[in-house]
Amino acid sequence: MATLINSKVTDFSAQAYHKGEFRTITQKDLQGKWSVFFFYPADFTFVCPTELGDMADKYAAFQKAGVEVYSVSTDTHFTHKAWHDTSDTIKKINYPMLADPTGHLAKFFGVYIEEEGLAYRGTFLINPEGKIKLAEVNDNGIGRNADELLRKVHAAQYTASHPNEVCPAKWQPGDKTLKPGLDLVGKI
Repeated sequence: MATLINSKVTDFSAQAYHKGEFRTITQKDLQGKWSVFFFYPADFTFVCPTELGDMADKYAAFQKAGVEVYSVSTDTHFTHKAWHDTSDTIKKINYPMLADPTGHLAKFFGVYIEEEGLAYRGTFLINPEGKIKLAEVNDNGIGRNADELLRKVHAAQYTASHPNEVCPAKWQPGDKTLKPGLDLVGKI
C-alpha cells in the first residue's frame, strides 16, 4: 500500500450538514488553511458518537490553531441532519459533517471497506497547500483521542514553520525540539 504522506488531496465535491444547513464542500475550501478529515464508519452507531463528541469538545482548540475539522462517513447529508437532530452528543458538533455516499473520498484516502460500503476510522491532516501530512487508520473497534490529534497538529505546524527542527515523542508546544545533525547521532 502506497503512502498518502505529501500527496495532494483529490478533487472532490461533497454535501455537508453544517450549522443547520446543507452546503457543498470542495477541495478549494481547504486551500490556505490546515484541515483534518476525520473518517468514521456510520451515523447512529456506538464508538462514532464518542469520537465525534470528543472532537466537538476540542473544536475551539482546533479552530484556535487555524484548523478546520471535517467529519466524513458514507452516510448522506440527510442522515447527518437526522443524527444531529436526535442525538445530544451530535448536537454539540459545530464542524462540517461531510457525506460520502459514493465512497469517493474514502477510496482516495484508502479507508473504504468495499464489502460493507463503510469507512475505517481514518484521520488525515492536510496542510494549507493541500498536502497530507498525517495519515492514521484504526480498525473500527478502536476509538481515537482528539487531544492526541491536536498535539500532532501542533507538531506538524511547528515543523512546517521550522524546517530544520523535529518534534520528539510526547512533544507539546513550548517543549524543546531537536535539530538533526551529526552531533546528535548516538547521543539521544
